[in-house]
Amino acid sequence: MLSENIKARRKSKGLSQQELAIKLNVVRQTVSKWEQGLSVPDAAMLISLSEALETPVSVLLGEAVPETRADGLSAICEKLELINLQLARRRDAGRKALRWLLIAVCAAVVLVFLVLLALDSPYLGWDWSDPELAIVGTAYHGFEWAFVRVAPFVLAGAAAGIVLLRRRD
Repeated sequence: MLSENIKARRKSKGLSQQELAIKLNVVRQTVSKWEQGLSVPDAAMLISLSEALETPVSVLLGEAVPETRADGLSAICEKLELINLQLARRRDAGRKALRWLLIAVCAAVVLVFLVLLALDSPYLGWDWSDPELAIVGTAYHGFEWAFVRVAPFVLAGAAAGIVLLRRRD
């Protein structure tokens, strides 16, 4: 098992027995004996071997050695395609969420306009000598004044955003 794993990892890294031997400061015949199962590395050498092959000792000692693909370029292409699909889905989900947010903003603006229209500025008939009513009336009037001036721009911007997001789809 150890001999097969050493050989498989060495080949997957594209190393010859000589190159691995140089990395480990041993002779090529030592690597050959390990791969043939005629001898085994000691504990310190096993750690050095795992570092040279960039693999855990447990893999060398018996865990399944992952198969490497001969065509690395196609594997990279497949991963890139998967990443591109994930990014496209995330972008589409973000656009969809933004579109619904803009629709909600438009609905909220229209709803507040209708409520203000139905209320017909009731603070105009209030007794302004009462300090509490004066504060509430002033705040209500300030909100109404600011809303009527800002809301059309918000509504137009949100509607334009919805249209632009629709065109990109």
